[in-house]
Amino acid sequence: MKNIKICLLGMLTFLAVSCNPELESIYFNEVNPSIFPASEADVESLTLAAYYPLRGSWFDGIHSTSERGLMFMLDATTEILQGPYGVQQIQTLHSYNSTSASVTRFYDDFYNEISTMTLNIDAIENSEVNENYKEIGIAEIKCARGFLAYELFDLYGPLVVAPLEVLENPLIEAPLARLSNDEMVNFIEKDLLDAIEYLPTPEDADYGRFSKGLARMLLIRLYLHEKRWADVETQANAIMAMNYYDLEDDYVGLWDEIAPVDSKEIIFSVPADYAGTSENQWQLMVLPANYPNRGGFGTIQSSWKFYDSFEAADVRKTNLIAEFEGTDGVTYNRSNPGTYMQLGPLPLKIAEDADRNTGLTTVDIIVYRYADVILSKAEALGNKTGVPTQESIDLVNIIRERANLNPILLADFADIDTFNKMILLERSHEYWCENGQYRSDLIRHGKYTEYANELNGISSESEPYKALFPFSLERIAEGKGAFIQNAGYN
Repeated sequence: MKNIKICLLGMLTFLAVSCNPELESIYFNEVNPSIFPASEADVESLTLAAYYPLRGSWFDGIHSTSERGLMFMLDATTEILQGPYGVQQIQTLHSYNSTSASVTRFYDDFYNEISTMTLNIDAIENSEVNENYKEIGIAEIKCARGFLAYELFDLYGPLVVAPLEVLENPLIEAPLARLSNDEMVNFIEKDLLDAIEYLPTPEDADYGRFSKGLARMLLIRLYLHEKRWADVETQANAIMAMNYYDLEDDYVGLWDEIAPVDSKEIIFSVPADYAGTSENQWQLMVLPANYPNRGGFGTIQSSWKFYDSFEAADVRKTNLIAEFEGTDGVTYNRSNPGTYMQLGPLPLKIAEDADRNTGLTTVDIIVYRYADVILSKAEALGNKTGVPTQESIDLVNIIRERANLNPILLADFADIDTFNKMILLERSHEYWCENGQYRSDLIRHGKYTEYANELNGISSESEPYKALFPFSLERIAEGKGAFIQNAGYN
């Protein structure tokens, strides 16, 4: 189905906050945990609530395509996006610090959602609803919790994860420390492995909802983060063995106005609509006001360095717009950029959707695709032994063939450094302006600061410690010594 109805369900939210600075209080006058959930409909309500923070919404959706979402803010730390002003420029120059609300807000706005999901899982487990229905609901919530926890872990490193016994006693003040790295990884891994057992297969999952394929894809991202190459390979093989996913012939068509509801390439997509249930603002962010047909705010550009890194025939740069004729009759390009392309081309990526009737679009927000499985396995095979293999090159060539490019040869990438540089380039070309994961790719290979310095020269404020974002001063103060700031931001 095109859209899933994701409701706020404020009266169903089991948040714990009060004296404990890490928590929010349960309002027993609104919900009585002893009688809710009592039906399959109640379980479904709690399940859908777990999708809420993961949708696209400027106000409170982590996959917003605005400056309040992951893709915009993470790709803006790389050569994929550049900001001429505002928070996007802070990202480009890596000048963020512990007072930069634009980066600290992801933790502040979303960490309590993990506690909410923990309480909701417990409520479902203790209900008398049909066991099969409970198992499926809990699996979706665990997938959502692992999903959100991974995304925050990727930004900040280990998080505070409140245990159930603390959440059940919100009036007892108990400042909590962040988990260790191993504890954090184990928490996410267990959620996703548990979810796999009861989530539907890709062919049985409704469009826009979780499946076994997504849980395994998230494990791939977690294992890449930890450089657990053999585990990446195992999960990639498991997804391939499903015999469901495949690449679309038309790369550009994946981001058309017609939702890819039947696409075998989509692992997880956030449906978008004009009503703002889950919104896609990307044309509004990218296109300048004088863009023909329907313009936007023109808040972000790509870089000419990124544009020049593509081979001439690469179809993946189709909507990386290097020239346009404005409504003022002027042609804008690299030679005549005006104030619209002085840093680089317009990173549109998705369909222009010139007939949209608001600043929003119904082009869906694709978060994960099967192409990621292929390139992740290729990277794992090459790095598992430190020697690129013919199989790893063949996998890269599957992606290149769809991009209308000639195959590469193993002989040209015989050492691991050359191979990884090629993998990073292919990943940037394949996934630009999707979920912001290229930042994590650069960090994994020790190139985050190096590439930022090459892009921005003497204006760069990048340092190795900025591979992690800072926590807000408010969170540190409320932690009363138990909550430790990331190194470099003190």
